[in-house]
Amino acid sequence: MKTIKGPALFLAQFAGDEAPFNTWDGITKWAADCGYKGVQVPSWDARFIDLAKAAGSKDYCDEFKGQAAANGVEVTELSTHLQGQLVAVNPAYDTAFDGFAAPEVQGNPQARQAWAVDQVKMAISASKHLGLSDMATFSGALAWPYIYPWPQRPAGLVEAAFDELAARWRPILDHADAHGVDVCYEIHPGEDLHDGVTFEMFLERLGGHTRCNMLYDPSHYVLQCLDYIDHIDIYKDRIKMFHVKDAEFNPTGRQGVYGGYQPWVDRAGRFRSLGDGQVDFAAIFSKMAANDFDGWAVVEWECCLKHPEDGAREGAQFVKDHIIRVTERAFDDFAGGDVDAATNRKMLGI
Repeated sequence: MKTIKGPALFLAQFAGDEAPFNTWDGITKWAADCGYKGVQVPSWDARFIDLAKAAGSKDYCDEFKGQAAANGVEVTELSTHLQGQLVAVNPAYDTAFDGFAAPEVQGNPQARQAWAVDQVKMAISASKHLGLSDMATFSGALAWPYIYPWPQRPAGLVEAAFDELAARWRPILDHADAHGVDVCYEIHPGEDLHDGVTFEMFLERLGGHTRCNMLYDPSHYVLQCLDYIDHIDIYKDRIKMFHVKDAEFNPTGRQGVYGGYQPWVDRAGRFRSLGDGQVDFAAIFSKMAANDFDGWAVVEWECCLKHPEDGAREGAQFVKDHIIRVTERAFDDFAGGDVDAATNRKMLGI
């Protein structure tokens, strides 16, 4: 068994235009002050990282890591959630997702996709320079608009979507393999990879590619009414990253999983700060320890009620309280005896 590393914090939800949230130096000092040992970096945020420089210069990456270390935190992983989303966009979402891309490719889906692929590959190269083994991302989605089949989906529609999704990601995964980096897809509504079945459909088309892995976030499973504990055992060999995020699902006679087009605070399913929702984190951390997960426990704060800075500080302590320092011996070792083959045979009557 292995002890999870942490606590770490995903910085995306805390980036801002005011100090200390607008510079790499400022936000890493703040994160350390909150009690974090690591930070997960949104690679699209130029206030924190120059992705092109990081991809091309190990010296830049050494300086980047060094400043974080001087402020008391490690760089745990890079995130390419926004760029990964743009690897595959159904035309229904062209306008909604255009803002994720650089201005020069907005309004041009083909150019935007090429830009996104290049961005994700740069983040993989940067991860190697930073000495990181995992990178977080989204898969993007071609089939998502057709998730609830009314009218009935045409035969072969989903298969064609997943064939194309795998074809777009294979060169990226091959690039990751050449650089020793696992690509960890956050299994998430809005993505074609939104549960275990869809991940398996994707993985099958990739021939079981070793660099195709998962970012586990139980909050998204609570809102889908999926067994998030069993999921850990099923996919333990593919789960390489862990977002610690809480959620609650409180259906009523008026509203269920789909949320009735309501804002977050009025939905049956809501994200909450750690400890305020329904996720059984004691069971999750136990499963992770038993399954030898030795990555980072990364707090992702998304709460419709609590102030983010309160959620961040409480989250650091919450993770500290849940990390299991695994034992190196069995609790009943004191009652054991020496290994003796003859005695064993005698006890078995053989």
